[in-house]
Amino acid sequence: MKALVLREAGKIELVETPQPIATAGRAIVKIKAAGLNRRDDWIREGKYPNIRFGVTMGSDGAGVVEAVGDEKDQSWVGQEVVINPNIDWGADPEVQSGKYTILGMPVDGTFAEFVSVPIDRLHHKPFHLDFLQAAALPLGGLTAFRALFRRGELQAGQNVLISGFGGGVAQFAFLFAQAAGANVYITSGSDEKIDKALKLGAKGAYNYKKQATYTDLWKTKGGFDLVIDSAGGDQVNNFIKVLKPKGRIVFYGATNGLPAKLDLYRMFWNQLSLLGSTMGNDHEFSEMLTFVSKHQIRPLIDSIRPFSKIAESFPDITKPNKVGKIVFQV
Repeated sequence: MKALVLREAGKIELVETPQPIATAGRAIVKIKAAGLNRRDDWIREGKYPNIRFGVTMGSDGAGVVEAVGDEKDQSWVGQEVVINPNIDWGADPEVQSGKYTILGMPVDGTFAEFVSVPIDRLHHKPFHLDFLQAAALPLGGLTAFRALFRRGELQAGQNVLISGFGGGVAQFAFLFAQAAGANVYITSGSDEKIDKALKLGAKGAYNYKKQATYTDLWKTKGGFDLVIDSAGGDQVNNFIKVLKPKGRIVFYGATNGLPAKLDLYRMFWNQLSLLGSTMGNDHEFSEMLTFVSKHQIRPLIDSIRPFSKIAESFPDITKPNKVGKIVFQV
């Protein structure tokens, strides 16, 4: 079968590799579609923990169960599934265990024609989604779901600001918050993305490359209850300024690095919370799929590409005009 493997830091290659065989407690999924994440590009660059060369990459995938290792699991064969990429989250729903990893590194992932996964990683594909849409969901959807609802405690009617609209997690945070009845605002450095968000129903949008301050930010009647951010850096202090009392900032990344300073005075006076978040636990994955089905949410797809083009597509993950996920038909 064909699989995309990490040869060395900075070098990925689509190669022929043996097809996995079903063993006890596991299933073989014939991958129909796979989604590209920023995590995959960090792994390619060697900027991720537990890097192992020769591993098949990819965390997001949807397909059809080809075979199972145990007779008791035979009912899964032929089922259309989406794969939960969590491995060893652990017993505590609030925080991942020390053994926690994610499909695609350091274990073989979804950028292949077939993948072997534990039976309990299988979930029925939401009926309203095709394979390409379903493959866009797992990592980004779960990260956004946990950030919004477990860590951010989002409620209907609240004002939420999502930074960096267009990215994989940010687009799901946008769609999920809208479905939950929140008033959703976004930031972006692209007027094209801002126009897209407004057409999708954003209450307001802010181009951080053109406007230097957050003064009277879109007249949100007192500010924001929640900010969802992936960048960190000095903009955290701008978010602190536009939060309502008791407001929360949830961040799931720090691509802009650490802030030079933190406005602790405003934080303690206004009872603000700064909360870290990761991908999410197994129960939240099930909840996320139920939420997507209930609200008939369809992921934003930037482009659909043949699997043969996967290696050359990695640089596009950071293109400024990208809105939604890059997905591959396998």
